[in-house]
Amino acid sequence: MAKSEPLSISAEYHRAGRRGILQQRIANASVGLALVLGSILFMLPLYVMVAMSLKSKEEIALTSPWSWPITLTFENYRLLFIDRNFAFWLKFFNTLVLSVIPTLGVTLTAAMVAYPFARLNFRGRDRLFVILLSTMMLPGVVTMIPGYVLMAKLHWIDTFLPFIVPAFFGGGAFNIFLLRQFLKGIPREMDEAAKLDGASHARIFWQMLIPNSGPALATIAVFTFIGSFRDFMGPLMMLNDPNKQTLEVALRSLQNARGTEWHLLMAGSVLVMIPMVIIFLACQRYFVRGITLTGGK
Repeated sequence: MAKSEPLSISAEYHRAGRRGILQQRIANASVGLALVLGSILFMLPLYVMVAMSLKSKEEIALTSPWSWPITLTFENYRLLFIDRNFAFWLKFFNTLVLSVIPTLGVTLTAAMVAYPFARLNFRGRDRLFVILLSTMMLPGVVTMIPGYVLMAKLHWIDTFLPFIVPAFFGGGAFNIFLLRQFLKGIPREMDEAAKLDGASHARIFWQMLIPNSGPALATIAVFTFIGSFRDFMGPLMMLNDPNKQTLEVALRSLQNARGTEWHLLMAGSVLVMIPMVIIFLACQRYFVRGITLTGGK
């Protein structure tokens, strides 16, 4: 009996281990299934949009919006490319200008503002940072009218300046917060070693911290580019000239002009979506690393 007792205990541990492994596999399979179902659910609107953009007007009227086109046609896209009112290439250029330049300005200035909050000690730093974060609680609708009045006083209405100039003044509270948290995770020993070698704050910032902040900078760049590319209210308020409109405003104008022609509206939506998908896929690796590493040591 004395010899069989350890064997029974060992067998019990073995059975418990097998049950634990089985439970872990079931939990992993359940999580995977939930993620797959969630992905399918979120992809359904995209599928419907692409499917309807590849159908003719007659096929949309006769078939379900959930069905894949019986005969694929790219005529809807051709019609939009030659439509003078939609003017895709002109609106795309305007949107690109109002997305790329503000993205550069926001990324650069957010890093410059985040550096002293993360690496320097000065009086009132934490209080000033709290005030900065409190601006995130202001909804955009509160500052919309004052912003328009300010731009009108500066005679910047119907120009690209209201979108470009403010981007070079701080970069926004959220972006500063994100970069500050990332910079705080970089060891301070790097700064101290550089100071012993005679490096200034500017050299530490440009040659040491910026090269090591690529994931966070890429995250901010992706957020800013997508936000600028999808901005609707700003261009609608500030730009009156049709030749300066962006794709979002042009898509809304297309909807007003051809509200029942769903094949053209869906094709226009796909055209507006494609650049953002390309940007996200190209920067996905850096984007995920930036979100994962922010706040970590």
